[in-house]
Amino acid sequence: MELSRQSVTSSRIAVALTMAVALLSVATGVVNIDRAAHFGPFAGAVPPAVQQTAGFTGALTGFLMVASALGMRRGLRAAWYSTAILLPVTALQGLVQGSVYSIPLVALSVAAMPTVWYTRSRFDRSLELTTTQLAAAIALVGVLVYGTLGTYALREGFNTGESMSLLDAFYYTLVTASTVGYGDVTPVTAQARLFGLSVLVLGVASFGIALSALLAPAIEARFSSALGMMTQSELETLENHVIVAGYGELTEPILNELRDAGTPYVVVTPSKEAADVLNARDIKVVVGDPTDEDILDRAGLDRARAFVAATNDDGEDALAVLTARQLNEDVRIVAAVTDRENEAKLRRAGADTVVSPAALGGRLLVRSALDGEDAEALADEVYESD
Repeated sequence: MELSRQSVTSSRIAVALTMAVALLSVATGVVNIDRAAHFGPFAGAVPPAVQQTAGFTGALTGFLMVASALGMRRGLRAAWYSTAILLPVTALQGLVQGSVYSIPLVALSVAAMPTVWYTRSRFDRSLELTTTQLAAAIALVGVLVYGTLGTYALREGFNTGESMSLLDAFYYTLVTASTVGYGDVTPVTAQARLFGLSVLVLGVASFGIALSALLAPAIEARFSSALGMMTQSELETLENHVIVAGYGELTEPILNELRDAGTPYVVVTPSKEAADVLNARDIKVVVGDPTDEDILDRAGLDRARAFVAATNDDGEDALAVLTARQLNEDVRIVAAVTDRENEAKLRRAGADTVVSPAALGGRLLVRSALDGEDAEALADEVYESD
C-alpha cells in the first residue's frame, strides 16, 4: 500500500512538472518571438528568422504539452510518449531562443525528464477513439492534404502563379476550408475556381464533423453534470480512493467515516433512486451492478486503495468480492457480513477482512448490559484500535 501511494504521488509530480513546462514554453515562446538571441551557447550564431521561429514553435509546443499533461492526468500511455518527446524539444527551443527568459524553461525541462521517465509504468491506459472521432480526424486531415496538394498542382491558376509554395497552398486550403477567406490568394481560372469550391464544400463538412466529435463529449458532460452523474473523465481522475459497493443503512456510517477522514470514495449501486440521493449530497456515484467487471473498472478499481462490499446481501457481496479480487489482486477488500455463517465464504472469495456489524453491535450492548461498561466508550476503543 505504501508503494502504491508513492507511485501515485510520483505520477502526480510528473503531471505537475509537465504542466509547468507547458506554461513556461508558451510564455517564453511569446516573449521571445520578436527578441534577438543574445544569451546562451547559440547567442550570435542563431539567425533572427530561426530565433523567431523557435519562439513561435515554442508557444505551439507549450500548447501541445498542455494536452499531454491532461492526457497523463488520465493515465494515457500516448500522452506519456508525447511528453517524453516534447520535453527535449522544449529544452532545445529554449536554447535556440537565446534569451535569459528561457533559462527556467531549459532548467525545468531537463529536471522533469528523470521524473517522467521514472513514472512511465504508471501511465498504461490506451487511447480509445470512437468511430466518429476517428472518421472526423481522417476526414479533416484528408481534406487538408487534398486541398494543399491540389492547390499546389494548380498553382498556375491562382493569382500567385509559379511563385506559390506548399506553405502558400496549405494557407489557401486552411482559410478556404474554414470559410475565413482573406482573399489574398484567389483562383483566376475556371479549373482553379471549381477546385476551390470543392475544397470549400469538403472543408466545411470535415470541420463540422470534427467539431461535432469534439463537442459531443463536452455536451454529454454537461448533461451528466445536470443529471448529477459522474462523467468518465471525472472517474478517471480518481486515485487512491475507496470503492463502496452498495448503499443503505449499513453503508451510511462507512460514508460518514470516509468523509470525516477526508478519504476520496465512490459508491457503486444499481439503484437509480439511491444514486439521486447520493448526488444530492455531492457524493460520487456510479450506477451499476457492483458484481459487473465493467462497472468496477469504470469506478477505477485498478487505482483504488480499498474495496468495501456492503450491499446487505451476503451472496451479492461474495460475488462482488470475487470480481474485485480477480480484477485487482493487490487491493484491500473488506466485506460486511449479515450472517456470520457466511464469513468463511467471503474470506474464500477474496476478502482480507470480514466484519459483522450486527455481531459487533450485539457484543458491545451485552458487555454494557452485563458489566455496566459504557457501550459508546467501547465503540471508541474499537475505532482507536483500528
